[in-house]
Amino acid sequence: MLATSSVLAAGRRHSVGRRWDGTVLAAGNTAAAECRVELWEDVVGLAAGNVHTATNTGRSHTVGLRSDGTVLATGWNGDGQCDVIGWRGVTVVAAGWRHTLGLLANGRVLAVGRSSEGQCDVQPWREIAVLSCGDWHSVGVRSDGSALAAGNNRRRQCAVEGWSDLAAISAGYLHTVGLKADGRAVATGDRATGSCEVDEWEDMVALSAGSYHTVGVTAFGRALATGDNSYGQCEVGEWQDIVAVAAGSTHTLGLRANGTVVTAGNNADGQCEVDDWSGVQLP
Repeated sequence: MLATSSVLAAGRRHSVGRRWDGTVLAAGNTAAAECRVELWEDVVGLAAGNVHTATNTGRSHTVGLRSDGTVLATGWNGDGQCDVIGWRGVTVVAAGWRHTLGLLANGRVLAVGRSSEGQCDVQPWREIAVLSCGDWHSVGVRSDGSALAAGNNRRRQCAVEGWSDLAAISAGYLHTVGLKADGRAVATGDRATGSCEVDEWEDMVALSAGSYHTVGVTAFGRALATGDNSYGQCEVGEWQDIVAVAAGSTHTLGLRANGTVVTAGNNADGQCEVDDWSGVQLP
């Protein structure tokens, strides 16, 4: 079965996880209050605003989907990306650098935040089943398995119009990866870092795109990674019994079947300090 639920999320400098009881754990930098989730309850899905590591980036936000279809948000709100208090009937949430998307039960998409690159131009989208946000672009999968994208396309990260039979999709900084229903992976965008080198991946059940790397989970519980490894974020080869992954800017999270979380990569802000996490599981 394809694991598409967002129980783990990794941002630029923080990590969040949903526990079995609907509460949320967080680790990392909280200068913008992106880790202020201790009072959240009844959460069924999470998203963390991610952005490539640069001197002018760092602040982030976190979004939580509650079982009643309402949405919570905390953290950096400079472009209104946390203005989700009025949302109702949401079934999936996704967070980019400065924008947030919400999928409604009727297949339409809500958007708030920065749209100067067109990443929030999703009003015409219909029959959407899956959503993901990159730094400057947004992607989705329709109920028929086709893909669509909006936003910055300077490295062809939005060139998904030919994709079909998709079960999941994930947007990074300058690339996008898709998971086909047969367990194979596809990718488009900047190939300079190797983050799109997924052509030989098979038997996959989940994928996640970071800023310059891509991680995935096989049906056998092993993790795969490709792309930039400057911080060790791709050193996941020894992980076992993995059921979900989340790729941040320069770190990676993996959820074990027993509800604990493993990490790899940059821990400069404490985003990998999750050793005491337990009870993280799919809804």
